[in-house]
Amino acid sequence: MANRTQIVCLHEGKKGRSIDPVFINALIKAINPSWLRSNKGSNLMRPVDCGGRKELIEKMPSQLRACLNAGADTTLVVWADVDDDKENCDQLKDEFWKAAQAAGISEGDFSLVIFAFAKDRLENWIQFLNTGDTDESVEGPRIKHNREVADAAKALAKRCVNQTQDPPLPPSLLWSCANWRKLVVRMKRD
Repeated sequence: MANRTQIVCLHEGKKGRSIDPVFINALIKAINPSWLRSNKGSNLMRPVDCGGRKELIEKMPSQLRACLNAGADTTLVVWADVDDDKENCDQLKDEFWKAAQAAGISEGDFSLVIFAFAKDRLENWIQFLNTGDTDESVEGPRIKHNREVADAAKALAKRCVNQTQDPPLPPSLLWSCANWRKLVVRMKRD
């Protein structure tokens, strides 16, 4: 098993105005992977507010370098929305790859980044987790209360832990969960 790890989460939004850190914190705490540091506190995960997607893409290479310099026990997770200008998660990941290449990041180092991309917004995942259905071609309803966000994240964690298949996950959530599973395999192998 790998050394205890810390997760650095880059996400869209401004501090205090984004539901992303609430969702991310609740999800990771509820999954509670054995390879995370056991201390309860700020060293478990560090969310980094990045404003819009453009700023997030620009910031990713330097954050990846910082994680690599910190050692094998630090993992970069990038959370973003797949907006209407991208058809799917892979197209958005290609944008991050272009920025990484321009910054001199190797393909091997880039492959260590875990991507979690919601199509059209994280609210679509929350709608699915609350109702069992969502249409990813339109924005899910805005969420006003952090409790609803945290409860949805805990429902996702429960699905992950129990490997629940029904109802089937929406495409972006399925894609993102596959990336998370790669991290889990990597942490158990090291």
